[in-house]
Amino acid sequence: MTGIVVIGAGHAAVQLADSLRAGGYSGRLSILSAENELPYQRPPLSKDYLTGDDPRPLPLRGPDFYRERDVDLRVGTAVTEIDPDGRRLECADGTTLAYTELVLATGSRNRVLEVPGAHGSGVHYLRNTTDATDLHSELGRAATAVVVGAGFIGLEFAAAATRRGIAVTVVEAGPRPLLRALAEPTTDRLIAEHQRAGVTFRFDTTIAEIERSDHRVTAVICSDDERIAADLVVVGIGAEPVTELGSASGLRIGNGIQVDEYLRTSDEHIWAIGDCAEFPCVHARARVRRESVQNAVDHARTLARTLTGTPAVYQDLPWFWSHQGACKIQIAGVSGEVERTVIPADSSGKFSTWCFRNDVLVAVESVNQPAVHSAARKVLSSPRKPTYSELAKADFDLRRLVRPQGALA
Repeated sequence: MTGIVVIGAGHAAVQLADSLRAGGYSGRLSILSAENELPYQRPPLSKDYLTGDDPRPLPLRGPDFYRERDVDLRVGTAVTEIDPDGRRLECADGTTLAYTELVLATGSRNRVLEVPGAHGSGVHYLRNTTDATDLHSELGRAATAVVVGAGFIGLEFAAAATRRGIAVTVVEAGPRPLLRALAEPTTDRLIAEHQRAGVTFRFDTTIAEIERSDHRVTAVICSDDERIAADLVVVGIGAEPVTELGSASGLRIGNGIQVDEYLRTSDEHIWAIGDCAEFPCVHARARVRRESVQNAVDHARTLARTLTGTPAVYQDLPWFWSHQGACKIQIAGVSGEVERTVIPADSSGKFSTWCFRNDVLVAVESVNQPAVHSAARKVLSSPRKPTYSELAKADFDLRRLVRPQGALA
């Protein structure tokens, strides 16, 4: 008996199963997970999971979800080979599984720091529950920590660690944090917030070596020979898509498994969604790969419509969030190379950065302003985006530009 098989068990896979059943699909539906636990939420691993006394992963759905929706969830099942011609899978445990349609939701994995001393205890990554559990167990014994990479994971960990009284230094190869994700005015304010909380930054600096004594981390040696004491190191230097199965199956690979606007790969019966997929983004006007819950979930909902008989093009607006201490950061749209940014005056500490390209609003980056973020998502999802002059006349209040039904006035 064949049906739809999903490889991977993250947000994209579980949402796809939910949306397929809600859309009327009644055939066989299998999710294959190489991990041994119920599918869980990954974003809290770098935040709430690290600050709690009794850390437990938050399940994406309870166990009844899979039973009630007749989803064949197979944990601890790694797929070793795909036979596209015969439409069959081979698993590490020797089992084989036939499919009508195959969905790759294999996600991404951490890039690894390759310097002397970087392999072994005391050097941590954050991708799964094992990583988070190992790191959580060491936090109680640490007084100092070095974070390599000022991306979202690194800054979220830095905020969580400083709340526990740990002295944190963030070492970043670029001139500022979140270089490709946020506009400079936003990151300038975030730097100040982290510094107020006790975080130290070293920009335009790389790691040359991790120093050890008696098999324990003692310090990080920077490229400029600065020595920074550290009881532990957290590495967050980006992620890469998991594409080996797709590549071995002859699928087109770029910065991820390449798909078309319907999320179909170069094989008409194989699809890819979530972190592993490189897709044409109408908002970026380019092929991109996005690592976010929004992207994974919306990919899944779009593909479910196609697989249940209503072909749908993926064109959802990108949005993202990050909790870093007292700062709740929410991003709507795609900033990229912006030509103008505006932060309206606000003495409350809450703010939003308005990002323009060709004098048109392309993104809004909000810190502790959820209402602005919500309005920005509505406006940026509309066919016509507001210009700088329109927003300036409205004192950068989107409510003045949006009618009740969500169309620009």
